[in-house]
Amino acid sequence: MATLRRLREAPRHLLVCEKSNFGNHKSRHRHLVQTHYYNYRVSFLIPECGILSEELKNLVMNTGPYYFVKNLPLHELITPEFISTFIKKGKLILSLDKDTYEETGLQGHPSQFSGRKIMKFIVSIDLMELSLNLDSKKYERISWSFKEKKPLKFDFLLAWHKTGSEESTMMSYFSKYQIQEHQPKVALSTLRDLQCPVLQSSELEGTPEVSCRALELFDWLGAVFSNVDLNNEPNNFISTYCCPEPSTVVAKAYLCTITGFILPEKICLLLEHLCHYFDEPKLAPWVTLSVQGFADSPVSWEKNEHGFRKGGEHLYNFVIFNNQDYWLQMAVGANDHCPP
Repeated sequence: MATLRRLREAPRHLLVCEKSNFGNHKSRHRHLVQTHYYNYRVSFLIPECGILSEELKNLVMNTGPYYFVKNLPLHELITPEFISTFIKKGKLILSLDKDTYEETGLQGHPSQFSGRKIMKFIVSIDLMELSLNLDSKKYERISWSFKEKKPLKFDFLLAWHKTGSEESTMMSYFSKYQIQEHQPKVALSTLRDLQCPVLQSSELEGTPEVSCRALELFDWLGAVFSNVDLNNEPNNFISTYCCPEPSTVVAKAYLCTITGFILPEKICLLLEHLCHYFDEPKLAPWVTLSVQGFADSPVSWEKNEHGFRKGGEHLYNFVIFNNQDYWLQMAVGANDHCPP
């Protein structure tokens, strides 16, 4: 009975779907991209396309760099030099277990997903406020905590969006530590004879025998990105999934997947380019742009606390139609707030 009870308590998942138009002045698409900070995979699918334009290919190939720093002391992220060099505004958010939290002596609050027994705490430090009050007791306490009381070190992935002609770089700034520069990995492929759902931009819930639902499209995309066989053949014991109906077969579709640490600013550029994909007539009725966040990110959107112990997914997907309408699908797993 205990095993059955645990199975019934499977982690819940949330999927929010909405539709709008890129020309609508109330459209939230830019804000939702810009406030989903920690992205590790971006994929776009273009039906009836065999080759990327040079402009789009250049955007894809310039989504980096990002950096890996090994054993970086946490106190380096609160120094006036670091903040003045790299931070315009922002917070340092720590997700700590109970023992580490108590050892730091810092002020925080219990995780909103702790349950009856509190085992996880969140510490949020406003870096700009801190840098403006270097003589304050608060700065002294945090600095003492990170340097002496509980000198924490972590392996960090770092990325930086340059807004001007700054000369400082991550490589030179952290040169006394083990730092490596990385470029996102790019996988390009052409899918032949791909069975695609028929969609109508005005119908999120679809119309029987006319168009598919947004949820069906979401599941289908997951199968395509995972390279699942969609034939549903009787001797296929791995997957019985097939494309939802109604559907149509496209001769070829272009799939691009970028994996690394990808900044929202880079994703905004990709989304903007895909918005203009239909400026010239195309055979494709729609294209998609999908973004997945790091499973162990401390937040999902904005400052919304994110948990990963029962899944860790937080992702969004745009379906961009040839009339500038779009669907936006946002999904999170257990220990997450409803997407914004």
